[in-house]
Amino acid sequence: MTVTWEELGWERVAEGVGRCRLPGWDCTAGLVLGAGTALMVDAGSSLAEGARLRTEAQALADRRVTHLALTHPHFDHVLGAAAFAGAALYAAAGTETVLGHGREELRLDAIRNGLPAAEAEEAADALPLPRRLVCGEWTLDLGDGRQALLANVGPGHTAHDLAVLVPGDPEVVFCGDLVEESGDPQAGPDAVPSRWPDALDRLLALGGDRARYVPGHGAVVDAAFVRAQRDALAARFGVS
Repeated sequence: MTVTWEELGWERVAEGVGRCRLPGWDCTAGLVLGAGTALMVDAGSSLAEGARLRTEAQALADRRVTHLALTHPHFDHVLGAAAFAGAALYAAAGTETVLGHGREELRLDAIRNGLPAAEAEEAADALPLPRRLVCGEWTLDLGDGRQALLANVGPGHTAHDLAVLVPGDPEVVFCGDLVEESGDPQAGPDAVPSRWPDALDRLLALGGDRARYVPGHGAVVDAAFVRAQRDALAARFGVS
């Protein structure tokens, strides 16, 4: 028997769509339920966090996670990926290079941000590389009429930003860290500030004015919030 979103501390965003806010970095993980399928959006910051997400997702879906989409290659979103063995792994094209050749930097970044060194090393060593790479858009058939659209909308927060659109009423857009609500958007050394406003324009075109936008960190927001953040980023980086 499945449990409810609320019983596990998850937020129901739309029918068959939910998310949770993970402790530590207030990072979002999302879940989309299909017919005999379950799509996880992002994997948490460690193997332990990934295992927690897998267990809770399986309880909510009454089945294993069949698909995993990574919104961008930062440690707090990807280091739990090895916990989802057997799931089809999707990411924006180029993510596989970052995760393959930048594994040591990923580990060090996790440690700099407070993840215990042993946990960071374990997760980085086990990290799988995505084999299903999204260059433009990729539609996942989750069964019984349920679909999810994976869209390579970057660069912006990183050079490889993936958004996940779940059609419905309302539509739901998982934004990754292109949108943040609990603090100002973070622009690290791998950000592409000159292209970030364009990426948010693409997000808005995907979801439209009535969609619910799920940021990488913080509360669910509306199109007006995304538009305001887009304009603030354009002013901050001196782009139109």
